[in-house]
Amino acid sequence: MGDSILIVDDEQEIADLVEVYLRNENYRVLKFYNATDALQCVKAEKISLAILDVMLPDIDGFSLCQKIRQDYLFPIIMLTARVEDADKITGLTFGADDYITKPFNPLELMARVKTQLRRYTRYNTAETGHPETDEKYIRGLHISRASHKCSLDGKELSLTPIEFNILWYLCERQGNVVSSEELFENVWGEKFWDNNNTVMAHIARLREKMNEPARKPRFIKTVWGVGYTIE
Repeated sequence: MGDSILIVDDEQEIADLVEVYLRNENYRVLKFYNATDALQCVKAEKISLAILDVMLPDIDGFSLCQKIRQDYLFPIIMLTARVEDADKITGLTFGADDYITKPFNPLELMARVKTQLRRYTRYNTAETGHPETDEKYIRGLHISRASHKCSLDGKELSLTPIEFNILWYLCERQGNVVSSEELFENVWGEKFWDNNNTVMAHIARLREKMNEPARKPRFIKTVWGVGYTIE
């Protein structure tokens, strides 16, 4: 049996459908219809990825995502019938890695699951083979690609794989302005589309974790109309 996938959705038919497709791909499935039972499972099992519905009977999926992110870094895909941009940004800000709306094509969901697992495995591989280029030090910020750890002024930051790779990409290009399109296509490995707020939401979350002041950030600066830079 392969990686363990957590499904949390109170619509049993949808949860069962996703389970069938996941099992056909040889994943181990842990399925729940409410957030309370799912949280207990997260504490007891080694989870590789979670698929969370937004509308749950006890607490909403955004809150569940936020609770999981307090202690765990595995990828999270939000699954919901709500399509507003604000909802998507909320999910990403709370630590989700991807977002898919209902009704959905199960094959697309499986493709996204595989992409997230592949990305997470790659970012958390301890040995990359290039130790001389695997660490960056910038004014108290230390980021190591080899260990997938990042600290600021001696305090370790708890970053998701996506957040880590955004920060690493910007650090590698210190002094240069990186557009949202370039960040998205290199970090997510997908084609950028107009009005995509995904990068903005993750930058906001990164700044929050780094205690960056919105108007005068110490590290990640916005070059309006161009992109982001670390000077």
